[in-house]
Amino acid sequence: MTTESFTQQTLTCSFQLFLAAMSFVYFSKAFGGAYMKSSVTQIERRFDIPSSLIGVIDGSFEIGNLLVIAFVSYFGAKLHRPRLIGAGCLIMAAGSLCTALPHFFQGQYKYETSVSHSTNANSTENILPCLSNQTMTEDLTTHETRAACEKEAGSSMWVYVFLGNMLRGIGETPIMPLGVSYLDDFSREENTAFYLACIQTVGILGPMFGFMLGSFCAKLYVDIGSVDLDTVTINYKDSRWVGAWWLGFIVTGVVMLLSGIPFWFLPKSLPKQGEEQSQSKNTELTTVAEQENFLPQDNQDHEEKEKPVTFSELAKDFFPSLKRLFRNSVFPVIILTALVSVNAFIGMITFKPKYMEQVYGQSSSKAILLIDTLLSQCNMGCTCSLKHWDPVCAYNGMTYASPCLAGCQSSTGTGKEMVFNNCTCIGEILTPGMNMSAVLGQCSRKSDCDRFFKFYMAVSVLGAFVSACGGTPGYIVLLRSIQPELKSLALGMQTLIVRTLGGIPPPIYFGALIDLTCLKWGTKRCGGRGACRLYDANAFRNTFLGLLYALYLLTNLLWVFLYFRIVKRQKKISLRNQAKENGLEGNEATNGHANINIVKNKEDLDRESTI
Repeated sequence: MTTESFTQQTLTCSFQLFLAAMSFVYFSKAFGGAYMKSSVTQIERRFDIPSSLIGVIDGSFEIGNLLVIAFVSYFGAKLHRPRLIGAGCLIMAAGSLCTALPHFFQGQYKYETSVSHSTNANSTENILPCLSNQTMTEDLTTHETRAACEKEAGSSMWVYVFLGNMLRGIGETPIMPLGVSYLDDFSREENTAFYLACIQTVGILGPMFGFMLGSFCAKLYVDIGSVDLDTVTINYKDSRWVGAWWLGFIVTGVVMLLSGIPFWFLPKSLPKQGEEQSQSKNTELTTVAEQENFLPQDNQDHEEKEKPVTFSELAKDFFPSLKRLFRNSVFPVIILTALVSVNAFIGMITFKPKYMEQVYGQSSSKAILLIDTLLSQCNMGCTCSLKHWDPVCAYNGMTYASPCLAGCQSSTGTGKEMVFNNCTCIGEILTPGMNMSAVLGQCSRKSDCDRFFKFYMAVSVLGAFVSACGGTPGYIVLLRSIQPELKSLALGMQTLIVRTLGGIPPPIYFGALIDLTCLKWGTKRCGGRGACRLYDANAFRNTFLGLLYALYLLTNLLWVFLYFRIVKRQKKISLRNQAKENGLEGNEATNGHANINIVKNKEDLDRESTI
């Protein structure tokens, strides 16, 4: 084997390695992002924060993107793109591990409860809920200052989650603009769409595995391995339950770290597919990659060694390039369409797990516990707290906020098997002789919820399939609508604008509107309002779906507008090309005596590009 053929084979293998590495990194970033979305509810409960603040934490990923996307997209295109992607994977891994840190700094999770749960197996008739409800968190400040309590509880530890998610956003920044432009530079033009589809197909597996991991970790108790699970009186169906959210971030961090390794071994540039390398060792690669096309090379011969490009030379062309980009008649419409679409998608994916839990996991009745008043004649003598959430399910199918509010006089059993007896409020709506007992936890959901949930999931899968069908064509429209040397900048600016206005606000305003539908707020260990324990299912559904339908309707209208804009521009370019051909024929007929100028000035040409 000759040295030349060995080199060609090595470069071919490098391109295949790049495709495999890009597929893996798309999987890993989607894997980590989906797990973050699936852990929103667990994080909200662990730190006792409202949905609006969860929206801010979730939006920190986009803030991280915003900080560096413009610089990475423009200057990164002139540097070693694969290694920048590898560095990004390293930062993503660090961010994911940082997100898990609060678990190791905080104490054990103490869920709110209104009764003292004994674990003595020999105890009988050991709790008097109606009479023992005096020991409440409200009196905590009599022997412990609020500041000391909050420090012990680690109430500000959510900042680590915020910073970790921001780091993950910074690390993900180079992957899309630099990876896609690198692929488009060195692949056959007709193969770009196929390669993008392959990469995104593998990437689609990421959310599936991310949500599966989220489901698995949510069923593991948060302090697994450090507490006796027999002392835990709640299960994963309880709204106070917190799963092992931290465990998944360690797993995703390791996967992200592994995904970046191949990029450190890839070359800065490759020969374009299908083009042979020149026989002369001094001849440059036939492809003109966008890395070499940003700045003019004045008075350079092929034999002259390439000069290092200074930062000032890179920077002086930035604003002119930005001006050329936004003078393109199609690019702003693509940005606006993507912006509205991403608003809907981010809002949906952030709160979809909560939506499914609250709407399709709703107990059989919101019950007397929540609508207008919690107190009635049956529990007036119990001096019950109205703030605490320790739900019990009566045998009449009603859920009560606590054993005290159910008027329960005694209890038997221990741990999760505890049963409350002689509940006077239950007896008010039962015929004489019926069971007046209640058990820990909310009542089971409606029998028809399973059927509606399956229908909802079928529609969701169909919608995801239709949406995914437009992913690759959308990339191709963007890549073919702009000048070749502006590809990385265009992808970067799209990411910058869409992630800024489409990634940061939706979790915040979706979360704020969802908070308005809360029926019962929890109480923090140190006092004050905690996370929402139960939502009005109908109001939640109308708010959540109403926002999504409005945003997706606007997205479809913008796509239609974009289609007609592209068709109009293509006709204009076709007429221009036809006029140019006619002009050349006229020049030949007059033996060069006529000089017909049918080409517009350079600025007009910069605005247009064919698809």
